[in-house]
Amino acid sequence: GAKDMYRAYRDMREANYVGADKYFHARGNYDAARRGPGGAWAAKVISDARENWQSGVSGRGAEDTRADQEANKWGRNGGDPNRYRPAGLPAKY
Repeated sequence: GAKDMYRAYRDMREANYVGADKYFHARGNYDAARRGPGGAWAAKVISDARENWQSGVSGRGAEDTRADQEANKWGRNGGDPNRYRPAGLPAKY
């Protein structure tokens, strides 16, 4: 699960595509959770830690954190990450 989360993060950084953040959140959680309960647990722990750090340090605000967590939960619960896919994001991702 942790590898799935890292791969989604790495792809998000590589893509550097405006509006794709939530897609990569959902995709990382989705991929990790598909590995089973341990993957879902890892995805939740990593997502929560990242959002706690981000909300406290980055200054992006509570609304961004809430939206990120919604995408995290959507993916972790088996929802299609493409719900958050922005138009024009390269098919590679």
